[in-house]
Amino acid sequence: MPEPDDPTDDQRARGYDVERYLNIRSAHTADFAPDGTLAFLMDTTGTPQVWSLSEPGAWPEQHTFYDERVTFVDWSPERRELAFGMDEGGNERAQLYRLNPDSGRITEWTAMPEFKHRWGGWSHDGSRFAFASNRRDESVFDVYVQRRDATGDDAELVHEGDGWLSVAGWSPDDDRLLVHRASSSFDHDLYALDLKSGAFDHLTPHEGTARFSSPQWGPDGEGVYVCTDHDADTLQLERLDLDSGEFWVVEGGGEWNVDGVAIDEETERLVYSRNVDGYTEFTAGELAAADRVEAFPDPDLPGGVAGGVSFDDDGDRYAVTVTGSTVNTNVYVVDAETGDSERWTYAATAGIPADTFVEPELVHYPTFDGRDIPAFFSTPDDAPEGETPVVVDIHGGPEGQRRPSFNGVKQFLLSHGYAVFEPNVRGSAGYGKAYSHLDDVEKRMDSVADVEAGVEWLHDHPVVDPDRVVAMGGSYGGFMVLAAMTEYPDLWAAGVDIVGIANFVTFLENTGDWRRELREAEYGSLEEDREFLESVSPINSVDRIAAPLFVLHGANDPRVPVGEAEQVAEEASEHVPTRKLIFDDEGHGFSKLENRIEAYRAVVEFLDEHV
Repeated sequence: MPEPDDPTDDQRARGYDVERYLNIRSAHTADFAPDGTLAFLMDTTGTPQVWSLSEPGAWPEQHTFYDERVTFVDWSPERRELAFGMDEGGNERAQLYRLNPDSGRITEWTAMPEFKHRWGGWSHDGSRFAFASNRRDESVFDVYVQRRDATGDDAELVHEGDGWLSVAGWSPDDDRLLVHRASSSFDHDLYALDLKSGAFDHLTPHEGTARFSSPQWGPDGEGVYVCTDHDADTLQLERLDLDSGEFWVVEGGGEWNVDGVAIDEETERLVYSRNVDGYTEFTAGELAAADRVEAFPDPDLPGGVAGGVSFDDDGDRYAVTVTGSTVNTNVYVVDAETGDSERWTYAATAGIPADTFVEPELVHYPTFDGRDIPAFFSTPDDAPEGETPVVVDIHGGPEGQRRPSFNGVKQFLLSHGYAVFEPNVRGSAGYGKAYSHLDDVEKRMDSVADVEAGVEWLHDHPVVDPDRVVAMGGSYGGFMVLAAMTEYPDLWAAGVDIVGIANFVTFLENTGDWRRELREAEYGSLEEDREFLESVSPINSVDRIAAPLFVLHGANDPRVPVGEAEQVAEEASEHVPTRKLIFDDEGHGFSKLENRIEAYRAVVEFLDEHV
């Protein structure tokens, strides 16, 4: 029991500034080495770097020491070495590296910083690796194979692509690559690339749109397991027989997506995940037949969201990244047969008591056409009735989904008296194919109307002050902020646009060449839909914004070019208080701790001043 004059944990939490919350660490993206060593990414130094440990709770060893973020880590299946990727200044032109964790020696494999490289995995003997890159033509991705001891441009071009290709893995006998092609976020295809003949066999011809996500070679190499909605509204786990081309349902989606699968070739064990209204439900088991799973007990994991499964060399256990609204991100290891889990990493909460973090309420509110829109609503402890300001935090995508994962900025806002409302408006992933298409092209503004309906719902909530509602969002969520402020100007006390789209025409003209086809499939094309794109671009009605606006961006953003921020800040400043903050060494978001601190400190000051 504290002494009468001692502050409670809640009082201490209210005393921490946003920098303290941004210093809450995360450990994720884990991978087992053949000897049982676990490598993972952790941001203790300010950006995600490669770390490892050999047993749960041991003192981890750091292996990379860059200012830039490391994007993935993958152990060789045969040697004590690992692959990792890293870009520069957030430009997303990732380069590939090989690391010897014992000597500390790092070899740059690709050394072509003007191009993107997308990791495709090791061959089973660890002598080669595959990747996709836009070296030949910036607008498309080709498939390459490179020897582990080669560097620079000494890679074999094994297939010239015609779109957004990525390598999903090597077949069990290493004679083929599984290749994924994305025509849009909700329209995919799979191909088998024969490395000897060069044959590129189309495995998934289909009509309309269909996703083929998380593809995995079957243990026998005669089939592919994939999460797909080619014949359903939600993703379900299916097996594609390569000889017949037939699909067999392994686990139906029902109301909710089966959104990921991992398979261990040797033991034929697998883990698949289901996204239930944003929360992860895991199933582990083994293949009793090609299309039937004998399930093990459900894994015992904390938090609400989990993913990134990596089996150990024996298939007896698997590592998984776990997070939750009140659980910062860490790596757990699960016994495959029993479901018992053990926490391996201890990324810290910066000394902030974990029991002061707030769990959201999953709510559903009605919108203009009678649909119910899901949202997560979090309120501060002891929120005063009718006096609580609310930040409406809108996810990007547009096919993203707000899920109950840890967010230090959100917990800071809650500790300082703000409620946080996170809607999954139409167009969001996680609720079926039909829902995801409800905002396509000419229906774009219907999703903005869903935001307005959410604010009306908030107005009826007993703790909310209807005069202090803030719109905040990043990327496509930044567009939603600007669109909501121009379409419904009277609803907002302030707006925070982070790396958002202000003008769909200039966005599509200036985004990375490799992304334009993907984005036009969602938003409309410059050639056929320019007039419509102009009509829904907030920049063309920016004079309707009636509340103070804060615009933040990264100068190196390859997705939403910084010109989007420049133009909207310039025009909005003519009639409302406007602040602009550009980071020269960031891209699509803020990956460096010092920049995140500067950015969100400024956001807090802005909200304190205007809300």
